[in-house]
Amino acid sequence: MTTEEGLKREVGTWGLTSNIINTVIGSGIFVLPALVSEGLGAAGIFAYIICGILIALVMLCFAELGSKITTTGGAYAYIDNAFGSYFGFLTTNIFIFGSALMSTAAVANAMVDMLSYLIPVFSNQGFRIGFFVTMFSGLAVINILGIRQGITLVKITTLAKLFPLALIITLGTREIIPGNLIIDDFPKFSDFGEISLILFFAFQGAENSLSVGGEVRHPQRTFPRAILFGFALILTVYICIQIVSQGILGNAFADYKSAPLAEVARRVIGPFGITLVTAGAAVSMFGYISGDLMNLPRVLFRSALDNVTPIKPLSLVHKKFSTPYLSVIAYAVLACFFSITGEFKQMAVLASTSAMLLYLGVAFATMKLKSKENNPDHFRIPGGHVVPILAAITILWLLSNLGTKEIVGMIIFISILSLIYFLLKWLRLKKIRNKR
Repeated sequence: MTTEEGLKREVGTWGLTSNIINTVIGSGIFVLPALVSEGLGAAGIFAYIICGILIALVMLCFAELGSKITTTGGAYAYIDNAFGSYFGFLTTNIFIFGSALMSTAAVANAMVDMLSYLIPVFSNQGFRIGFFVTMFSGLAVINILGIRQGITLVKITTLAKLFPLALIITLGTREIIPGNLIIDDFPKFSDFGEISLILFFAFQGAENSLSVGGEVRHPQRTFPRAILFGFALILTVYICIQIVSQGILGNAFADYKSAPLAEVARRVIGPFGITLVTAGAAVSMFGYISGDLMNLPRVLFRSALDNVTPIKPLSLVHKKFSTPYLSVIAYAVLACFFSITGEFKQMAVLASTSAMLLYLGVAFATMKLKSKENNPDHFRIPGGHVVPILAAITILWLLSNLGTKEIVGMIIFISILSLIYFLLKWLRLKKIRNKR
């Protein structure tokens, strides 16, 4: 079915569920467990529960809004619908330049760093640049050809990335040393906030996957089901991985910061385990990137269609393939540029902070739009405003753990975006007056 946007509704429940799993399980779970263990020890499992609760609250908000607002754009479409073009403009740019591009570039760099362990040539800067250009060009072509091609690639990479994780969990359970899971000294509450803010990088990304809302079949029921299935599996995998890894490595966890799961696999499977996990991590990260190349151009497309983004050609749809082809090309070029010029850690912090701001906006949008419509076909969160309020409070608590540098940087970023928005608005009004 072709929508009024000119796109086709070809994504079902399994496709959207795969898209959620694919964009959330990227590089974080292969690296962050060691940082969690270093900061919290055996109590690190509670950091996953904190992040799991937060993401569950936020995703309930996404589920309600996704069943009501069925156009393309995800978080941008929801916030713009609730609060108008100014906040829609902020959302688009924080989404694209703060959260999405930084995440894509961070994961791309982590993938190449991981591959360099198996293939040393990936350490060569010239080869890395050539690899990034080839990868992003190929993904752009696939996603221009059609949403069906893009979602098929996502399904394949989702299964491929889950296989090594499932193998570690299954075989590693037998090797757990119970004493490694005993909590000797319970950490301070502030420590949980600091570690949870870092760990949240492993949970973000679902907002990207929901940007294909204009191409989802039966969104009123597909959105809630896909979100429920997707995050139930993600949280189960994450908690099991942390328990198995902590149970096997114990106090030695922090000695393997660069590739903790590779060491777990070596102890469980043998030398081949390192190769398996390294290859699995690379596939996982590639899947994340391929998902972003499908999802995020839809945000650019929708914001250009609504005249929030001044680059109008980004709203064009390919006549043959029914895809926002210029938005795909633009996002691929930007992602490639930031991948070549950036580093993992700095981009991961900015991506997490930006995602938190987006989630805060979605929580407020849920409160705003609850009273506007009461269609029985739409999914509604039980308890009225309780869930979005709890989501907002939890997000603000996590953001309170940011350092001064990050807070000042985000304020400057938002101030610059606001200045650009009002300047563009003034120029549009001036152009209208001149025509009169």
